[in-house]
Amino acid sequence: MPAEWIWRNGEYVRWEDATVHVSAHALHYGSSVFEGIRAYATPDGPAVFRLQPHTKRLLNGAKVMRIDVPYSEEDINTAIVETIDRNGHEACYIRPVIFRGEGALGLEGRNRTKVETAIFTMEWGAYLGSEALEKGVDVQVSSWRRMAPDTHAAMVKAGGNYVNSQFISMEAHDNGFSEGIALDVNGYVSEGAGENIFVIIDDVIYTPGSWSSILLGITRDSVLQLIKDLGYKVEFQPIAREMLYMADEIFFTGTAAEVTPVRTVDRIVIGPGERGPITKQVQEEFFAITSGNKPDRHGWLTHVRKAVHSES
Repeated sequence: MPAEWIWRNGEYVRWEDATVHVSAHALHYGSSVFEGIRAYATPDGPAVFRLQPHTKRLLNGAKVMRIDVPYSEEDINTAIVETIDRNGHEACYIRPVIFRGEGALGLEGRNRTKVETAIFTMEWGAYLGSEALEKGVDVQVSSWRRMAPDTHAAMVKAGGNYVNSQFISMEAHDNGFSEGIALDVNGYVSEGAGENIFVIIDDVIYTPGSWSSILLGITRDSVLQLIKDLGYKVEFQPIAREMLYMADEIFFTGTAAEVTPVRTVDRIVIGPGERGPITKQVQEEFFAITSGNKPDRHGWLTHVRKAVHSES
């Protein structure tokens, strides 16, 4: 469900009025950077999960893309919490996006196009389905590979990079799966179409590193901290495809997916064929903190009402 108000270039406009011209550079060439962020309902009102790392990554991405942004990290943080408050959300998904707008066509868009910055919010439940959080999802290893490190900037959440993700996701859906897993250029496991991946074998948790062209996810980073808190060992190493089939548990992480277990890979049942015990522990810890039912011991939550009040 979309919200009523969108923050755009420093002003609020209604959802239906936040239009983009058909000549926008980003529409033709993918010259945009964006973030996916969640705000969770807590006893103290809505709280944004890891706001500062998201906006920092957004602006770092714009820097790599050579997009000059007229707003600071603090400006965008303030606009996000004020947009949530203005729209009256208790919980929501937040999408800040910076893109090259109308101007001239041609690949070189610098100094020839208008840079646009927008923030919109919407109500969005579990990305892979509410049942998936407990029962898990069925996935396939995609025939599409992740980009090689010297072809795209995989660490940047750029609009153009997600053409690759669309191919992975569409192929999976066409074949009757909920999601796809991509291999990297060397044939090792990279990530899902829009999620990082964790593979558990004999109580050791494996996850790929940046060499596999993954996005260094902020939910991934948070889960790594929770895994450490719970006393488990993490190994950062190349993951062979067959390790997926041998795994006791597998789970995805991401802003949209949160912590979602994988039930089958290529129709091979993983472990018990549903959420495993370590995944359950990580998931429960994650949701206990984001819901405010456990102390925010790592300082991950920005409480909207408190932030708006302090600004005013």
